[in-house]
Amino acid sequence: MRKEIIAGNWKMNNGPSKGLSFLEKLNFSSKEGQRIIICPPSIALGPMKESLVPGLELASQNVHEEEAGAYTGELSAQMISELGIAISLVGHSERRSYYNETDEIVNKKIKRVLGQSMEAILCVGELLEEREAGREKEVVEGQVKRALEGLSAEDMKRIIIAYEPVWAIGTGRTASADDAQEMNGYIREVVEELYGSQVAGGVSILYGGSVNPSNIKELMSKEDIDGALVGGASLDPESFAKLLEY
Repeated sequence: MRKEIIAGNWKMNNGPSKGLSFLEKLNFSSKEGQRIIICPPSIALGPMKESLVPGLELASQNVHEEEAGAYTGELSAQMISELGIAISLVGHSERRSYYNETDEIVNKKIKRVLGQSMEAILCVGELLEEREAGREKEVVEGQVKRALEGLSAEDMKRIIIAYEPVWAIGTGRTASADDAQEMNGYIREVVEELYGSQVAGGVSILYGGSVNPSNIKELMSKEDIDGALVGGASLDPESFAKLLEY
């Protein structure tokens, strides 16, 4: 049975002091089987890990695709793992856009994450012009297939997929619940084509893109939406608690 996952991606917000304050102020009661993940800036992972309360998990926002080397300012999956962090985002649209990360780089990063016995949250999603051209399924299918290239069915037990239409990230726009369901369902079909129905039925597929307390309930009512990857609404402990208790 797939677990519900609510993950908050803080991006470049809330450093160590604000992260610790967030943990102190967060008053929540998780649902049975619900996983709650916070993705703070890397500099906050260590301090927050020391103060983490039961029921919360931490994830890295990114790792480098190489194991080690002359990559100033970068962090490897092994370094993140040494902090006791067992999850990392991979392939977020902002990484793809601002840092020119290709599907091939995303694939390498996933393999580094899995190589440390961590879980990867693979982010995929189309641009507005791609959706307007009717190419959203083609684009997302390609992203999924290239990102998962070389992974086994066993590897897929540590893969979470997040569908984030790029035009809905941080814009206040959101896909309708039906549109999100259609795309999440299609992603599951792609996984089934690659790995079979058992793997496809077990992989959690999240929706991200301006998720907030007012729209999460409708989104979560859909069959193939197993959770949410939340941006701005995860920065405030009160708002995040409302998301968890929708």
